[in-house]
Amino acid sequence: MTLAVIIFWVSLALLAYVYAGYPLLARLLGAVVNRRVNAAVPGEHLPTVTVLIAAFNEAAHIEATVRNKLESDYPADLLDVVVVSDESEDGTDAIVNGIGDPRVRLLRQEPRAGKTSALNLAMPEVTSEVVVFSDANSLYRPDTIGHLVAALADPDVGYVTGRMVYKAPDGSLTGEGCSAYMVYENKLREYETRLGSIVGVDGGVDALRRRLWTPMNADQLPDFVEPLSVREGGHRVVYEPRALLYEDALAASGDEWRMRVRVGLRAFHALKDKAALLNPFRFGLFAWQLWSHKVLRYLAFVFMAGAFGANAYQSWVEGSYWSLLFTGQVVFYLTAGFGHLMSRREQELPKAIGLAYYLCVLNLASAVAFWRFLKGEKQVTWKPRT
Repeated sequence: MTLAVIIFWVSLALLAYVYAGYPLLARLLGAVVNRRVNAAVPGEHLPTVTVLIAAFNEAAHIEATVRNKLESDYPADLLDVVVVSDESEDGTDAIVNGIGDPRVRLLRQEPRAGKTSALNLAMPEVTSEVVVFSDANSLYRPDTIGHLVAALADPDVGYVTGRMVYKAPDGSLTGEGCSAYMVYENKLREYETRLGSIVGVDGGVDALRRRLWTPMNADQLPDFVEPLSVREGGHRVVYEPRALLYEDALAASGDEWRMRVRVGLRAFHALKDKAALLNPFRFGLFAWQLWSHKVLRYLAFVFMAGAFGANAYQSWVEGSYWSLLFTGQVVFYLTAGFGHLMSRREQELPKAIGLAYYLCVLNLASAVAFWRFLKGEKQVTWKPRT
């Protein structure tokens, strides 16, 4: 067996494990472990709640987002909203101040320092028992906060994430309310919750026990690092699918690309900072989950390149069925390329084409992010989606 053959089969096996093997094992083990969340009936567990929103130049969305939280069916006297403006320049601050509700408070961060620093600035000002993290363009269903808080009635649970539903510009929901990839991710979160804790959250629909908050470095990804800190401290991080947020789908492939590169770069730094959690002798199943769901997933571009390169070489030197396998890979990447062209023309993608395209975007973005990580680059600020 040649080196190229070994590289091909190992790469293919790792890809199969990352995208199919791990979810299957998580489902099977989850059915055995079956750690349930002892959630309260919504309305029976009613701690004080602060909705915390970091915003930079969100004049187009911030009023609707804040009013959406104020109009939640959670008791008004137990709910307030804090908006941290990251040196916004488009009137975001004036809009928040003009809402005219005593439950709304504005903090301003100067100079601009990014979302993580904004959260670090706000948290010492928060006195509620629970903090709900919302994006500046996230709209909740009226019962979303109640469902998040109900899961925190379980004393073992320290962090809860909900389910994001992408909304098209015409107001319709895409697919089952999100992309095929998000359906896949959310199923995986259900399996991981039964194992004990999930390893990834949405970020725009999360709830944390305030006393468990850990300040972060400005370059750290809060949607990744904070849940890992909660798990490191011995509490569970769980998924609550009934806690829904509606968020506009990205308007263009370029928006998706920039977001994925930024998130990937910060995730690599987060994995480095939280490397202790990868030790199976200390964290058992969760270490296996983190290796499988995050480390290997973010490195899947290496396995894709290995399978393609080794297959190309074997096809050239041996032909036979290697040529058929290589043709299959070429068709997959051409399909993804066709999906890219359709996306640029703002055409709706068929499910198979969309999935091939999205997988390639994710993995190419991870490759770029990994290269930037190796060069020591960091990114702490963001721009609103367009």
